[in-house]
Amino acid sequence: MSAETTQATALAAFDHVVAASSGFRAREGQRHMAELVAQTFSTPTLGKCEDEPERAFAVIEAGTGVGKSIAYAAPAIAAALARKTRVIISTATVALQEQLVHKDLPLLSQLMPEPFTHALAKGRGRYVCKYKLMRWVNGEGEPDLFADELPAGTAPSASSNGRAPTEYQLHFYRQMATELKERRWDGDRDTLAVPPSPEMWSPVAAEASSCTAKHCPDYQDCVYFDQRKALAASQVIVANHDLLLATLNGNTLPDLSDCLLVLDEGHHLPAVALNHFQESTDLTRLRWVEQLALRARKTAEMLDLDAAAELTGQGSALKAHLNEVAQQALALYRPKGLSDEPVELLPIGPLPGVLSNPVSEVLTISGAMLKHLQAISAALRTQMKERPEDSRELATHYVQLGVLAPRLEAVQAWAALMLLETEVPAARWFTFGLYGEFLSITASASPILPASALRHKLWAKARGVVITSATLTSCGSFDFFLNETGLRGLDNVSTRVVSSPFDFARQGHFVAVDTPADPKRAGEYNQAMCKELMADLAQVQAGALVLFTSRDQMRTAVDSLTGSLRSRVLVQNDLPRQTLLQRHREKVERGDASIIFGMQSFGEGLDLPGRLCESVFICKLPFAPPSDPVSSARSQWLRSKGRDPFMELVVPAVSIRLAQWVGRAIRSETDEAHVYCYDRRLISTSFGQRLLAGLPPFKRQKRNSQGQVFDL
Repeated sequence: MSAETTQATALAAFDHVVAASSGFRAREGQRHMAELVAQTFSTPTLGKCEDEPERAFAVIEAGTGVGKSIAYAAPAIAAALARKTRVIISTATVALQEQLVHKDLPLLSQLMPEPFTHALAKGRGRYVCKYKLMRWVNGEGEPDLFADELPAGTAPSASSNGRAPTEYQLHFYRQMATELKERRWDGDRDTLAVPPSPEMWSPVAAEASSCTAKHCPDYQDCVYFDQRKALAASQVIVANHDLLLATLNGNTLPDLSDCLLVLDEGHHLPAVALNHFQESTDLTRLRWVEQLALRARKTAEMLDLDAAAELTGQGSALKAHLNEVAQQALALYRPKGLSDEPVELLPIGPLPGVLSNPVSEVLTISGAMLKHLQAISAALRTQMKERPEDSRELATHYVQLGVLAPRLEAVQAWAALMLLETEVPAARWFTFGLYGEFLSITASASPILPASALRHKLWAKARGVVITSATLTSCGSFDFFLNETGLRGLDNVSTRVVSSPFDFARQGHFVAVDTPADPKRAGEYNQAMCKELMADLAQVQAGALVLFTSRDQMRTAVDSLTGSLRSRVLVQNDLPRQTLLQRHREKVERGDASIIFGMQSFGEGLDLPGRLCESVFICKLPFAPPSDPVSSARSQWLRSKGRDPFMELVVPAVSIRLAQWVGRAIRSETDEAHVYCYDRRLISTSFGQRLLAGLPPFKRQKRNSQGQVFDL
């Protein structure tokens, strides 16, 4: 099928869906978006090719109300079916994943000219490993897994955080096994009635490092591989950005060179990439090093491998050099106090010699140990194949190594990033804290620019990509997003803004409040802001949302509430999110006023149309915390190049976040809402004017400290 025919087929499918949907109506912007999606997915070369493949990228900002899910899903799926390939839809939030899987895609499958199958993809660690679970149930588990976080030489005790599994935990495992056997549970951690803590889940999770795949005695009943089969049979796969990046070199998701990729909530991608490519290692809880070396040596001896003689010495040396890094970090950056887990950022440039020498040794030794572990794992798999009657015993050895091997891989990756010397340096820092009564030191390193990693790891593999969100422009331009994602300078990248169908000038009213206190003086500012906020909240008649930039700020506001006003307020984390939102809806439906106090996670993805949110109060411009080590290192680097990190980095990031927060106000064509922002910098600074330019064209007013209101 030619590119022109594929494009026409994809767009015709979108038109068919709109025409067949009683609840839908034609929207000009939505169809423009569908046209670009159809064009983008009809042109790239898919699969193996001898020449340089043709690629196509579309970056689409689709304003609130455009209906972007249908605008990308219908033409993307139709193009994939026509090209006999598949679609990956990647999102940033669980809420959108669930909406797509349980609502949008089932409805779309009924309306499309050709039906399709779809499935939700999760990381394998979200599924239980039946083999490991049954080992615990049968009394063959390893209690030292619960204590290996204690400092070396320390035994578990009632006063320490490290502990052997309790009877409750063992009972929990037995209950899981029973429900799995009776098919009352599907093995997915997220579907458990009582979600387990990470400490309880980790020993039974289906991690790749401890999986023997088809050699496992329980392979035929494996929950994870059953899920893999469902994915393999699906034409549309819903994933998330972190899983997408985590499986670039794996086989959980389809090969990006042979499928179509949609990245919804694309404004999250740079931050997810930085977090994903960050590496950390604990320098003070190293019991696992001894355990891994001992287990590896015993297994190597059993298999009669030469590695056995070296492993004990390598384990001791690795632990010694990690301890040396910790000692040097403490000598160089000893914190004055540990109550706030202080972070010490290393200067941009080469590592000091007292650190680079032991870190280099860590890199060398961890690499040598990993080679031995790979040889042992390969030998175990060979033995399982040749001696199936001993597969259960051999699998036990594989699991014992596999549960600890990822820590060694993390150590090696951290050491390599610490020593990296390129034109764009890495951020490197130490975090100090307390673990029970013991000192804890964590060493971390991270790229400071997501662009390079995304360009080489994601865009180099993908052929056809659509990236969309309600907020991709910053201060009216795509420049910041294109630079952050590494799309700047690539061929065949199209950008488009699809405007919202809403009449913002009529529906929205933006009030910039000139609060007298300086926002940089947090204590004074919070008190002054809360005085203005309380007066405004007293006028709320229906639903409202108040967004804070810190817990201290939200706590100050809660403490400022009077008795009558306090009864109207629902505070984030006082109740589970869904319970809180349900309470809010019930109160508003009864005709009562209901006000939600929330932070960043309530500033986007929250859909409260009509009376559920007639007012949005933004207590302060949403700057990122100044203590963030990656942002601080990036600012250092930009200043060393004679560039302005505030205008180049900080302001564009705030612009995207502020646009998301303001976007909670108008959710439908009939909504009318007020937005209040109490940060005077929005109207008194040049960067504030840039931020205003990136917001919807609400009617804008300024309110001074005397309560007088003027048009902006």
